[in-house]
Formats: sequence, structure tokens, C-alpha cells
Amino acid sequence: MTFRFKTFGVAALLAGSVYAMPAFAETTLNVVMQAPLRTLDPILSTAQIVRTHGFMVFDTLLGMDAKYAPQPQMADYAVSADKMTYTLTLRDGLTWHDGTPVKAEDCVASLKRWAENDGAARTMMAHVASIEATSDKVLVIKLAKPFGQVLELLAKPSPVPPFMMPKRLAETPAGKQVTEMIGSGPFRFVADQYRPGDQAVYVKNKDYKPRSEPMSWTAGGKVINVDKVVWKAMPDMQTSINALQSGDVDLIEQVTIDLLPLLKANDEIKTGAINALGSQVTGRFNHRLPPFDNPKVRQAAMFALDQDQLMQTAIGDSEYYKLCASVYGCDVPLASDAGSEFLKGDAKERMAKARELLKASGYDGTPVLMMQPTDLTILSTQPIVAAERLREAGFKVDVVSMDWATLQSRKNGWQPVAQGGWNMFFTYWGVSGIWNPTVHAMLDGSGADTAWSGWPKSARVEELRTAYLTAATLDEQKKIAREIQQIAWDEGFYYNAGEFQAVAAWRTSLKNLQPGPITLFWGVGK
Repeated sequence: MTFRFKTFGVAALLAGSVYAMPAFAETTLNVVMQAPLRTLDPILSTAQIVRTHGFMVFDTLLGMDAKYAPQPQMADYAVSADKMTYTLTLRDGLTWHDGTPVKAEDCVASLKRWAENDGAARTMMAHVASIEATSDKVLVIKLAKPFGQVLELLAKPSPVPPFMMPKRLAETPAGKQVTEMIGSGPFRFVADQYRPGDQAVYVKNKDYKPRSEPMSWTAGGKVINVDKVVWKAMPDMQTSINALQSGDVDLIEQVTIDLLPLLKANDEIKTGAINALGSQVTGRFNHRLPPFDNPKVRQAAMFALDQDQLMQTAIGDSEYYKLCASVYGCDVPLASDAGSEFLKGDAKERMAKARELLKASGYDGTPVLMMQPTDLTILSTQPIVAAERLREAGFKVDVVSMDWATLQSRKNGWQPVAQGGWNMFFTYWGVSGIWNPTVHAMLDGSGADTAWSGWPKSARVEELRTAYLTAATLDEQKKIAREIQQIAWDEGFYYNAGEFQAVAAWRTSLKNLQPGPITLFWGVGK
């Protein structure tokens, strides 16, 4: 399998880096995001749109730069010689959007709330002896046992970054949404102009003091060059493109590939990948409900599905997608071909294997309820294509259409299908959120209620994930990651449906768009 991404070079993205914005220009950036924003709490959601919203309003103690290295953001840090004590000191001038100062006790409460809702954070906290504020500006994390990724997790940009918020909000009971969007980030959320699923408005936080270092992903100085950013929802892609061409919209975060030729003919429009890493599409099985509580049935389903067909129908042009077995991203250091036997041969050969396995599995004809989001273009076709392949293999499949927000809510429950449960759905993950076993939520093999939807259970995977935390070398990490990947395929944690590169489109009047793991709104001007 060979692959080509049409990458939009960093040099091209930064071509306008010498562009000098007027210091107080009255500018509004109108953007069509890849999905409507319907919920706001970035700690309770792994949806990309909510995460991007989080980076607008909230800040993190550390950021991650383009070399995947943790860097100071809200706080500078020091690590003891034995790597058992981490001291974080808040930088001067930090304030919440309500005008009160950011204190270390706020950050302690925020980290504890993050740990209640993020699998990797929970793992880290299991190694923590104490976390406390020793003054208004200093918080100290003391480990009870070695854990080599404290800084990496504090800086991680996905899927649930450790966003800081005031203590009074961070102490919101577990599972309950924070309703006030009070952060310390570079934008303030305009609550009275928010229309869920339709519009979100952010204005420049004039009290925000960027770091002095150059911008690099979520690290460095987050310099804001526009007064307002408005996220608009459009009913369909053609409407979005019409708005971009007319100048009513400045940026479309994710364009349907088959419509790119319309934009390339317009000299006032540029297209390219502003998110440096690709995204993997994943078909998740519900391990708690039949028929996918049977590993043999999951294996049959994986042989029936076809990466290339799923990518062709969703993306179309092979220039913008890749096929690989790696669950960490096709081109990351931990990538390997473990589990690739599920992808070998042509589609006809794999279908024959699927029928054979399904017959031997004892499958009793229990229908598969496949959830299909209708308002997220990138994920609307896979359920239809997958359902046809599963039916061809011998499955009974019911495709149930719903909006993305409903799917996000429904996936969290494991009640029987007749009571609102589900068996399978597709989603996608930025590579920045799956690039190692610690942050990869879909490799959580605990089977716990608090694990990400699907709830696979494998004691061996949990042993390996623990071993990964203290692996001393990259070679050791690779060995562990490979074994985890093999188990994930063999036990059908989920189906890796291929990796794609999202393509954005923007008017040439936009300058200095920043590459990053998500769409970033610092640096850009018009």
C-alpha cells in the first residue's frame, strides 16, 4: 500500500509571517468549522470541535510544540533529579476572564477534574502521591512511583487537554457540565451570542499576556491579531463554499475533497492542510452488547470491512488518504504493521474469510445497530458502506441516522439496543490524540465504566500500557506498542478504517495561519 498526502508546507502557511497587523484593527474572522458546536465543556467531551473551543477560551499549564515537546505555557516548571517531584510556577499577570487572578489552587482543582474525565490523566494520578498548591503561584506534584510522562500529559493537545479554570468551576461535580465559560485563554466566549449548533462568538481577551517565545502549536506566544472570531454553521458544503467565494466567510476548516476543484480555480482562495497531522477513522464496537460481545464476531466484522472502500467513499481522492495497520498513526515513531493480516488480500478474499469466521462464531442473527451522523460530512458515508459489507458477510444491520451531538451522547451508554443502546459507530481521531498507548483512549483495555465508549477488556493490554510508562528507551516503547497493537486487532478493540488529511480553504486576505494539531486562531490576521 502506498500513499501520498498533499501536504501544505509550513513555509507556505507562514508565508505571511512578516505580515504586520495594525495594533488595534477592528477585524472579524468568520469561520465554518468541521462540525457544529453544541456542547461547551471541553473536559467532558473528546469531540474535536469542543476541544478547539477549549483552546479558544482556556489555557494549559504546558503547551506542546511542533517537535512534540512539552513547553511552558501558563507555568514554568522544574523537575527534581529523581524525577519524582514536579514544581510548576505560574507566570506573572495571569487572570481569569472575570478579572480575578489565576491561583495555584485553581490549577490543582482543574487537574483533579481533568483526571476524573481523561483516561491518561487517571493513569498518571494513580502514580501521584500528592498535588498541592504551596503558594498562590506554585503547585507541586509529587509522585508515589515513577511515571515518565508527567510533562507530556500536562502538555497534550488531545483528546482531553488539561484546561485550567477557576476553582469554583473546577469543583463542579463529576459528570456535570460546567456552564460558565470562564478561562484565562486568549479569547473570551460571548455567551449571549451563542446559539448551539449554529453560532459561537469569541472576542479577543485584551488582558491576555502572550509568552515571549515564538508560536509553535499550542506552545509559545499566543498573539491575537483579530478582534472577533465567529464560528458559523452552514447547512451544506456547497453553501459554505459559496460563502467563502463571496467573502462572507474567511475560512472553511474542512472542505469536501470532491469540491476542491471549484476552489482551486479561484485566485482569491487558497487550500491546504493547516492541521499538520492526519486523522484516523475508527469503527468502534460495543463490547458489552451482543453480537460484538463475542470476539469471533468482531474478527469477522473486521475482515468484512475494507479500508480502501471506506476511504474512497468518504475522501475520494487517494492523494488525501493513507491505509495502514498502525493504530498510532501511519507515520509516527511507534507505527508498525502488527495486525496487518486483517488487511491483507483483496476485498473478495477478506469477505470469504469474514463469512467463514462469522459462521464459526455462533452468530445468532442479532441485528447490529449502526449509528450514522448526518451532519458531519466526513463521517456520514462510512456507516452506509460498512453496513453493506457486514450484510454481505451475513450480518443483520440497522443503520440509524441522527445528528452528531445525539450520537456523542448515545455512545456513552451501554443499555440494551431496545432501550437506546448501540452496537457500532464511526468516529475519527487526530493523530495527536492517539500517537502512543497512554493517550490513546480507544486502547484502554480496563473495561471500566469510566473508559471511552466501547469498553474492551484485556488484562494484558493494561499490563503493557503500565509497562510503557516506565520504558527506558524508544526501542522498548516500540516493542510494547507493537504488542498492544496486535492485541487490539486480534481482539477487535475497533476497526482502523484508514487515515486522511483534512484540507482547509481560506481567502487570500488571511495571513499567517498557524499549523498545529488543531485549527489555531492565534497568529492569524486579515
